[in-house]
Amino acid sequence: MQKGATARSAPPKGAPQNGAPPKGAPPKGAPQNGAAPKGSWQRGRWMLLLIALMCAAPIAISYFTYYVIKPKGGTTSYGTLIEPQRTIPSALMVTGDDGREVPLAALKGRWLMISVDGGACDEACAKKLYFMRQVRATQGQERERIVMVWLRTDDASVPAALKTAYPDTRMLRADPASVSAWLPATNTTKDTDHIYLVDPNGNLMMRFPTQPDPSRIKQDVTKLLKWSRIG
Repeated sequence: MQKGATARSAPPKGAPQNGAPPKGAPPKGAPQNGAAPKGSWQRGRWMLLLIALMCAAPIAISYFTYYVIKPKGGTTSYGTLIEPQRTIPSALMVTGDDGREVPLAALKGRWLMISVDGGACDEACAKKLYFMRQVRATQGQERERIVMVWLRTDDASVPAALKTAYPDTRMLRADPASVSAWLPATNTTKDTDHIYLVDPNGNLMMRFPTQPDPSRIKQDVTKLLKWSRIG
C-alpha cells in the first residue's frame, strides 16, 4: 500500500453491491404492507359493470333487432309493443290451488304468456287457453322457455275438463284490480280480451289483439325466442 493511501474496508458478506436493494426487498414502487395496487378497485367496478351489460344484452339485442331492424324485410309485429315498460308489480300476489300466496314476479326467468278470466271460463276464455297451448307447442324444443299463466280474477272453481285439457297452464287466482292496473287494454277492450307476453326479466312486452290469429302469435313468439337467448 502506498503511503498516504486510505484503506477501504470490504462490505459485509451478503451486503448489496453498488446500491442494489437488499435481498428480498420489494421492487421499487411496489405497494407496501399488502396494499392493493393503485387502480385495482376501479378495474373491479368496470368488470362488474361489464358483467351487468352482458346479462342485459340478449334482451336489448332482441328488442332492437325485432323492432328497429325488423327482420324479414321490415315486417312489423302482430302484437302491440307495450311502452313504456311495465315490470310485474312486486305487490301483485297470486294463489294456486294449494292455497299458497306468492308474488307473480316469482315466475320471472322464462317467457310468460298470460290470459285473464274468471274461474268459470266461458268459450272465449277457453279459446285463449287453447291458443296459448298451441303456440307453445309449435316452438319445439324452445317451448320449455315459455310458461302459460291463467290469472283467475274470482274464486269460481275451474271446471275439471279445463284442468285435464291444460295441465301445463298455471291457474292462479289474483286480485282483478291489481291485474287490470298492470295489464293495459285498449279504449274498447278489457284485459280479459287479450293474451299478453312478459319477457324473462318480468317486463310486460306485448299485447295481442282480441280474436287473435294464433299463427301470427306464433310468428312473433318464434322470432323473439330466436333473437333472445335468455329465459
